[in-house]
Amino acid sequence: MNELLTLNYPYIAFSGLIATVVMTTLMQGSLELGFSRLSMPLLVGTIFSGHRSLAVILGFTLYFLGGVLFAFIYLFLFSAIGTTHWLAGLAIGAFHGLFFLVVVLPVLPYLHPRMATEYDGPSVLRRLEPPGFMGLNYGYRTPLTTIVGHTSYGLIMSLFIPLIP
Repeated sequence: MNELLTLNYPYIAFSGLIATVVMTTLMQGSLELGFSRLSMPLLVGTIFSGHRSLAVILGFTLYFLGGVLFAFIYLFLFSAIGTTHWLAGLAIGAFHGLFFLVVVLPVLPYLHPRMATEYDGPSVLRRLEPPGFMGLNYGYRTPLTTIVGHTSYGLIMSLFIPLIP
Protein backbone atom coordinates (compact mmCIF):
# COMPACT_ATOMS: atom_id res chain seq x y z
CA MET A 1 0.00 0.00 0.00
CA ASN A 2 3.02 2.33 0.30
CA GLU A 3 3.10 2.66 -3.48
CA LEU A 4 -0.29 4.42 -3.26
CA LEU A 5 1.37 7.32 -1.47
CA THR A 6 3.81 7.99 -4.32
CA LEU A 7 1.33 8.06 -7.20
CA ASN A 8 0.41 11.09 -9.24
CA TYR A 9 -3.27 11.51 -8.34
CA PRO A 10 -4.07 14.09 -11.05
CA TYR A 11 -2.74 11.53 -13.56
CA ILE A 12 -5.03 8.86 -12.06
CA ALA A 13 -8.00 11.24 -12.31
CA PHE A 14 -7.10 12.03 -15.94
CA SER A 15 -6.83 8.28 -16.64
CA GLY A 16 -10.33 7.84 -15.22
CA LEU A 17 -11.56 10.62 -17.47
CA ILE A 18 -10.05 8.97 -20.57
CA ALA A 19 -11.48 5.58 -19.59
CA THR A 20 -14.89 7.17 -19.02
CA VAL A 21 -14.78 8.85 -22.43
CA VAL A 22 -14.10 5.50 -24.10
CA MET A 23 -16.73 3.64 -22.06
CA THR A 24 -19.34 6.34 -22.66
CA THR A 25 -18.54 6.46 -26.36
CA LEU A 26 -19.07 2.71 -26.64
CA MET A 27 -22.29 2.74 -24.63
CA GLN A 28 -23.77 5.86 -26.28
CA GLY A 29 -22.65 4.53 -29.66
CA SER A 30 -24.56 1.33 -29.01
CA LEU A 31 -27.57 3.50 -28.14
CA GLU A 32 -27.31 5.47 -31.38
CA LEU A 33 -26.81 2.30 -33.43
CA GLY A 34 -29.90 0.72 -31.90
CA PHE A 35 -28.14 -2.03 -29.95
CA SER A 36 -29.46 -0.72 -26.64
CA ARG A 37 -31.74 2.00 -25.30
CA LEU A 38 -29.73 2.47 -22.09
CA SER A 39 -28.38 5.98 -21.63
CA MET A 40 -26.73 6.19 -18.24
CA PRO A 41 -26.11 9.96 -18.48
CA LEU A 42 -29.84 10.48 -19.12
CA LEU A 43 -30.80 8.22 -16.22
CA VAL A 44 -28.38 10.01 -13.89
CA GLY A 45 -29.49 13.45 -15.03
CA THR A 46 -33.19 12.74 -14.67
CA ILE A 47 -32.64 11.96 -11.01
CA PHE A 48 -32.02 15.68 -10.55
CA SER A 49 -34.09 17.31 -13.29
CA GLY A 50 -37.30 16.62 -15.15
CA HIS A 51 -36.22 18.86 -18.06
CA ARG A 52 -34.67 16.54 -20.63
CA SER A 53 -32.06 18.94 -22.05
CA LEU A 54 -30.87 19.98 -18.60
CA ALA A 55 -30.95 16.36 -17.44
CA VAL A 56 -28.70 15.27 -20.32
CA ILE A 57 -26.11 17.99 -19.63
CA LEU A 58 -26.21 17.41 -15.89
CA GLY A 59 -26.15 13.64 -16.40
CA PHE A 60 -23.06 13.71 -18.61
CA THR A 61 -21.29 16.00 -16.15
CA LEU A 62 -22.06 13.78 -13.17
CA TYR A 63 -21.34 10.62 -15.14
CA PHE A 64 -17.87 11.86 -16.08
CA LEU A 65 -17.22 12.97 -12.52
CA GLY A 66 -18.26 9.52 -11.34
CA GLY A 67 -15.89 7.94 -13.86
CA VAL A 68 -13.02 9.99 -12.44
CA LEU A 69 -13.94 8.92 -8.90
CA PHE A 70 -14.15 5.28 -9.98
CA ALA A 71 -10.54 5.54 -11.15
CA PHE A 72 -9.54 5.73 -7.49
CA ILE A 73 -11.65 2.66 -6.66
CA TYR A 74 -9.88 0.81 -9.45
CA LEU A 75 -6.54 2.06 -8.12
CA PHE A 76 -7.41 0.63 -4.70
CA LEU A 77 -8.53 -2.69 -6.24
CA PHE A 78 -5.36 -3.01 -8.30
CA SER A 79 -3.31 -2.29 -5.20
CA ALA A 80 -5.28 -4.85 -3.19
CA ILE A 81 -4.74 -7.63 -5.73
CA GLY A 82 -1.13 -6.58 -6.31
CA THR A 83 -1.14 -6.16 -10.07
CA THR A 84 -2.23 -3.86 -12.87
CA HIS A 85 -2.00 -6.57 -15.53
CA TRP A 86 -4.41 -5.99 -18.38
CA LEU A 87 -6.23 -9.25 -17.61
CA ALA A 88 -6.89 -7.96 -14.09
CA GLY A 89 -8.28 -4.77 -15.63
CA LEU A 90 -10.57 -6.77 -17.90
CA ALA A 91 -11.76 -8.91 -14.99
CA ILE A 92 -12.43 -5.97 -12.67
CA GLY A 93 -14.23 -4.09 -15.46
CA ALA A 94 -16.34 -7.13 -16.33
CA PHE A 95 -17.27 -7.60 -12.68
CA HIS A 96 -18.09 -3.88 -12.42
CA GLY A 97 -20.41 -4.15 -15.44
CA LEU A 98 -22.01 -7.35 -14.18
CA PHE A 99 -22.62 -5.83 -10.73
CA PHE A 100 -24.17 -2.79 -12.39
CA LEU A 101 -26.49 -4.97 -14.48
CA VAL A 102 -27.49 -7.47 -11.81
CA VAL A 103 -27.66 -5.26 -8.70
CA VAL A 104 -27.78 -1.54 -9.55
CA LEU A 105 -30.23 -1.50 -12.48
CA PRO A 106 -32.95 -3.59 -10.80
CA VAL A 107 -32.81 -1.39 -7.68
CA LEU A 108 -32.76 1.88 -9.63
CA PRO A 109 -36.57 2.22 -10.03
CA TYR A 110 -36.96 2.28 -6.25
CA LEU A 111 -34.43 5.10 -5.91
CA HIS A 112 -35.08 7.13 -9.03
CA PRO A 113 -37.84 9.75 -8.61
CA ARG A 114 -38.88 9.70 -12.28
CA MET A 115 -38.75 5.97 -13.04
CA ALA A 116 -41.69 3.58 -12.92
CA THR A 117 -41.20 0.25 -11.15
CA GLU A 118 -41.88 -3.23 -12.52
CA TYR A 119 -44.95 -3.42 -10.29
CA ASP A 120 -46.39 0.07 -10.69
CA GLY A 121 -46.85 1.37 -14.20
CA PRO A 122 -45.90 4.83 -15.39
CA SER A 123 -47.50 7.88 -13.85
CA VAL A 124 -47.37 11.60 -14.50
CA LEU A 125 -44.16 11.85 -12.43
CA ARG A 126 -42.65 8.40 -13.05
CA ARG A 127 -42.47 8.19 -16.82
CA LEU A 128 -39.12 6.48 -17.40
CA GLU A 129 -39.28 2.77 -18.17
CA PRO A 130 -37.63 0.56 -15.53
CA PRO A 131 -34.53 -1.21 -16.87
CA GLY A 132 -35.47 -4.65 -15.51
CA PHE A 133 -33.04 -7.43 -14.72
CA MET A 134 -29.74 -6.82 -16.51
CA GLY A 135 -31.32 -3.89 -18.35
CA LEU A 136 -33.19 -6.22 -20.69
CA ASN A 137 -36.15 -3.84 -20.89
CA TYR A 138 -33.77 -1.54 -22.79
CA GLY A 139 -32.96 -4.18 -25.41
CA TYR A 140 -31.65 -7.72 -25.44
CA ARG A 141 -28.13 -6.50 -26.35
CA THR A 142 -27.96 -4.10 -23.40
CA PRO A 143 -26.06 -6.57 -21.16
CA LEU A 144 -23.44 -7.14 -23.86
CA THR A 145 -22.90 -3.45 -24.62
CA THR A 146 -22.75 -2.64 -20.90
CA ILE A 147 -20.18 -5.36 -20.19
CA VAL A 148 -18.10 -4.26 -23.20
CA GLY A 149 -18.18 -0.64 -22.01
CA HIS A 150 -17.20 -1.44 -18.42
CA THR A 151 -14.57 -3.95 -19.50
CA SER A 152 -12.98 -1.28 -21.69
CA TYR A 153 -12.91 1.03 -18.66
CA GLY A 154 -11.08 -1.63 -16.63
CA LEU A 155 -8.64 -2.36 -19.44
CA ILE A 156 -7.77 1.31 -19.91
CA MET A 157 -7.30 1.81 -16.19
CA SER A 158 -4.97 -1.20 -16.03
CA LEU A 159 -2.88 0.23 -18.86
CA PHE A 160 -2.73 3.75 -17.39
CA ILE A 161 -1.96 2.88 -13.78
CA PRO A 162 1.71 1.87 -13.47
CA LEU A 163 1.21 0.65 -9.92
CA ILE A 164 3.08 -2.59 -9.45
CA PRO A 165 5.71 -4.07 -11.79
